[in-house]
Amino acid sequence: MFDATQNPTLPARPGVGYKPQHYSDIMDNPGPLGWLEVHAENYMGDGGRPIAQLRHLAERFPISVHGVGLSIGGEGALDADHLARLKHLISWLNPASFSEHLAWSTHDSHFYNDLLPLPYTPQTLDRVASHINQVQDTVGRPMLLENPSSYLAFAESTMSETDFLRALTQRTGCGLLLDVNNVFVSATNLKTSPQDYIDAFPLAAVGEIHLGGHDEDEDETGAPLLIDSHGKAVVDPVWALLDYTLAKCGPKPLLIEWDTDVPEWAVLSGEIARADRALALVAV
Repeated sequence: MFDATQNPTLPARPGVGYKPQHYSDIMDNPGPLGWLEVHAENYMGDGGRPIAQLRHLAERFPISVHGVGLSIGGEGALDADHLARLKHLISWLNPASFSEHLAWSTHDSHFYNDLLPLPYTPQTLDRVASHINQVQDTVGRPMLLENPSSYLAFAESTMSETDFLRALTQRTGCGLLLDVNNVFVSATNLKTSPQDYIDAFPLAAVGEIHLGGHDEDEDETGAPLLIDSHGKAVVDPVWALLDYTLAKCGPKPLLIEWDTDVPEWAVLSGEIARADRALALVAV
């Protein structure tokens, strides 16, 4: 078992996905910002300006490392070189959290620039649990696994997504990253209730909550189709779903994600302030 007491922890405060153009603003005027997230794949080198900035930021803020390239759900073995670089990053940075996606993005030697969905079956559960255990053993700490945004449901699935995630926490000891925007996107696309999903989610295992923007489209029948883009402000229905979630689980580290069409710091500061107000409503 891992001794989590040896690692720093994220505060139950607002965080933001770090972008280099905001470095000076973050250092000079962070406001209620309590922590930062970085994407692991952007910091796997040995030096240069990105690593220097990250070292300075880590002296002031707890850091969450979020991976997007492990392909936890892939059928093949995890990439050994990628795992080694990830281990090196986590070893020197000692982040307060490390997370990845419940998805796959590789097949044989091919890498896809998407996070692709999985059927929820016992066979998939065995594979994903094995990969999670391998990652945790390699980096020497438990990880968080993020619920996906879904655009379809597999007919072969024999478990719900929430039951699948609960089983993974029980088999591996991993925690969960609850992306509330993903819940809203998936529920809209699959015509289910986002509140019912939250009611069924293993909230006791949640180590982080994420919020982000999405794009609105429609499918071939004219029904709404939402795309998880991280390129806009969080919409009011997602903020309302966050309030519903926090009322059930209490304050958690809460991240604002904005990865494309990144705005000026003043715009992000407004989102951070709104997240701070949402947390204050359930502060204990």
